[in-house]
Amino acid sequence: MNMINNKNKEKIMKMKPMGDQVLLKAEKTQETTKSGIILTSSVNNYSEAEVIAIGPGLFTQTGDKIPMTVNVGNTVLLHSRLLKGDNEVEVEGEKYILVRESEIAMYHG
Repeated sequence: MNMINNKNKEKIMKMKPMGDQVLLKAEKTQETTKSGIILTSSVNNYSEAEVIAIGPGLFTQTGDKIPMTVNVGNTVLLHSRLLKGDNEVEVEGEKYILVRESEIAMYHG
């Protein structure tokens, strides 16, 4: 990871997600196959993203903490529709995705 990305992550850490929110950086997806075939968005319904920051988790009505499952640095798989629109946030000129942990389909630790 280069120095610029590390600096951006340090800036992001000043703003922390609330509750079960997860801040993600979408990974570049391959838009063409090795043979040059252009893929449409309908071909790949899921995309990968890196976890940049996580909230503290949620609490039950009795005060018990429900810990977060994902951690900073994990790679997650989420539906591509979450990468656009209302879930996009911009911090320090960088675009990120903010989702609830329950919207993440899978993760790799």
